[in-house]
Amino acid sequence: MKHGKKYTDGAKLIDRSNLYDTAEALELSVKTATAKFDETIEAHIRLGVDSRHADQQVRGAVILPNGTGKDVKVAVFAKGDLAKAAEEAGADVVGDADLVQKIQGGWMDFDVAIASPDMMGFVGRLGKVLGPRGLMPSPKAGTVTMDVAKAVQEAKAGKIEYRLDKTNIIHCPIGKASFGTEKLLENFNALLDAIIKAKPAASKGQYIKSVAVASTMGPGVKINPSKVGTATATED
Repeated sequence: MKHGKKYTDGAKLIDRSNLYDTAEALELSVKTATAKFDETIEAHIRLGVDSRHADQQVRGAVILPNGTGKDVKVAVFAKGDLAKAAEEAGADVVGDADLVQKIQGGWMDFDVAIASPDMMGFVGRLGKVLGPRGLMPSPKAGTVTMDVAKAVQEAKAGKIEYRLDKTNIIHCPIGKASFGTEKLLENFNALLDAIIKAKPAASKGQYIKSVAVASTMGPGVKINPSKVGTATATED
């Protein structure tokens, strides 16, 4: 793959054979984020589990202490008093069967979907649309709840969902390059602590296999997996 000059120049600052401490890796990610827009910094964590087994799934949600830097658009499936509470909490769009129809018609202008439990009969029809995009409301992620107002507030404050993909890797945004190293480190540690806490009982051996961070347009920077988060995740 041929890369542009900015990427190539940034890659020269990184020793690909080195495993960096988290703060240094984040500092390099910020330094190599040279695009004209405020690049997102993402974390990529490969776990020592097998996503093919139900008892080794890793999924949950965490509120990043400094948010994501993104204006999150929230859609809520609710009616009656819950719909009113969601609107008052700042939801961008609220509806029930009408919202399901709108999405079935191709409208997808939202980042997070939240639903009250009684609406899941309707929302279930959108599984093939929302599922592949990671937008399907889930009790485990706190997006199927009676307290829709709280869920809306948390989503707006920077709550993100993490989940294992088919290659046993979790990909998550941890903020913008403009945050600087300190705020990104706080967000990174919050994410890693949540993932470490979510370690399945069936997971044996080394849980955190590899970790890398990268800006949207920049090169990846490898982090020492034995020194991540405020907790330590090494071999049992």
